[in-house]
Amino acid sequence: MVWPVQEPEQEQHDIEPETEAQRRRRRAQFLRELNEAKALRERVQPRRARAARMRQQMRMRTFRW
Repeated sequence: MVWPVQEPEQEQHDIEPETEAQRRRRRAQFLRELNEAKALRERVQPRRARAARMRQQMRMRTFRW
């Protein structure tokens, strides 16, 4: 069976461009969910999360501007 192929050009004409406010709202939602996932990971795997924080701190200490 062959799946129907939609041309990307047709899809772009049907969808109206996203406004700046919509893009910011979607980005804010994504960042909230990302922070929530990071917090959950820290609660579930505290030792691994602590090690990751230590590695990040070491990277920041050795980073040269």
